Amino acid sequence: MRMENLMGNGRVMCYIVKKPLIEKLYSKTDNVNPLKGQVGFRMKPIMSSSNDTFYLCNFRVSVNGDWLCLKELHDLQTCEMSSIPARSHNFKEAYEHDPARVERTNLVNLCKLIVKELIESSVQYGRMLDSDFVPLQHFFIVLEHALHHGLRPKKGLLGPKKELWDLLQMIEKSNNEACGMTTSVRDLPTVKTNLGRARAWIRLALMQKKLADYLKVLIDLRETVLHEYYEPGSLLLSEDAVVLLGLLLGLNVVDCNLCLKEEDLDTQQGVIDFSLYLRSGSNNINDNIVTETDAANITTVLDQKNYVEELNRHLSATITNLQSRLDATTTSNTLMKEELALTQSALEKAQEELAASQFNLKKDGDKESQDMKGLKLSFNSDACSATEDAIAEVKLQLAEEKNRRLDLDKELELQSCMRAETEVALKLLEKDVHEKQDTIVSLRKQLEDIKIINLEMYRKLQVIFVRYFRHYYVYCSFLGRISQADNLLINAISKTSMKRCELTTCSFLLSIS
Repeated sequence: MRMENLMGNGRVMCYIVKKPLIEKLYSKTDNVNPLKGQVGFRMKPIMSSSNDTFYLCNFRVSVNGDWLCLKELHDLQTCEMSSIPARSHNFKEAYEHDPARVERTNLVNLCKLIVKELIESSVQYGRMLDSDFVPLQHFFIVLEHALHHGLRPKKGLLGPKKELWDLLQMIEKSNNEACGMTTSVRDLPTVKTNLGRARAWIRLALMQKKLADYLKVLIDLRETVLHEYYEPGSLLLSEDAVVLLGLLLGLNVVDCNLCLKEEDLDTQQGVIDFSLYLRSGSNNINDNIVTETDAANITTVLDQKNYVEELNRHLSATITNLQSRLDATTTSNTLMKEELALTQSALEKAQEELAASQFNLKKDGDKESQDMKGLKLSFNSDACSATEDAIAEVKLQLAEEKNRRLDLDKELELQSCMRAETEVALKLLEKDVHEKQDTIVSLRKQLEDIKIINLEMYRKLQVIFVRYFRHYYVYCSFLGRISQADNLLINAISKTSMKRCELTTCSFLLSIS
């Protein structure tokens, strides 16, 4: 650890706090909140800028971008009166009047750094985070302290004890999706305490990517429920709760795989290793300055990237249009199949009716033959006029039955033609669908080829830029040398002209003398 005291010379040396020191601070007591009280630390921003400052016992912790910087303060009153008395006075007044605000700011700032580290680690390594990942453990510790901030203590010996688990169980009354998760937490065999159940609930909500949604439901109950559980000035009752929700919403892009049965959630959680988030104050501020050449390269690369993105958007729009056309064709194909099924059912009904009519016609023919026999027998006995009338009536019925049979045959032929046409149309539609699918496959292949070509062009462009800047550097050096040679030549010419003038003057004087 490297440090310099903050004395009359006004020098402050930042240093990195190692894990043994943090553990030493936290090991003074087991039941002390590591983010509250004298054993932990309190934080208070003293200026509204990106470099917010807060205090860790006799250390000042500054947030600068992605880093925390600790500064040792041996004599806070003396040094600040000599260097920055106004800021010291403002901080002291703010700290004395509203210590809860200091604690809220500490928790939010730490949560910002840890969430950013989680997202960057997940994106950089492209893997699923497990319970052994150190920043994830730090996140659970800080979030637990944030939810416990300002929680009302037990009133009296016989009063009910207000715990975080009782508050989390109320979410399932407003959000039905939380019922199954809360039931699973209650049934965990390895968790015995309410604090362990609350920790398991937080981990399950993070794995389901519903943590921000559930806490939003809890914050919406601020007027009815939270005032019974939290004291005024707590984090969930302040405006910082919205900031915390925004940070938790960013964790929806992180995939986590946590085994709750293998974790001991009932015991005291670990400590935070601040060495992952701290940096030395002697770092050069100008390390990340981009030169003009790099800026030009970045501009060119961004232009090329924008072109590739525009091309990809155009191809994506084309694929979307083709997909919509394919969906429309599929829908029409489905409708055609339904119409074909209806036509087939109607055809089957017509065939059944035709068979029934043929059976009835045959039956009527048998009856007619029997009637004819009866008429022949009665012809001999009955009058001829009555027989002729009966024969005419039977012939008329026979003609009607023949006409009905012809109509049914025509309808059957028509249904057969319609069925054949429907099958042909269906085959054409299937062929069109296959052709469009082939077109989509070819377009996707073209898109992949274009992506590969764009990557090759980008690499070639980088090589060309490197060569160009090398030639440009050589050209500039040649120009400098040429300008130097021109200056030397001009000086030599001027000296030569002066010498010539002197020689002419001397020769003139010699000629006169």
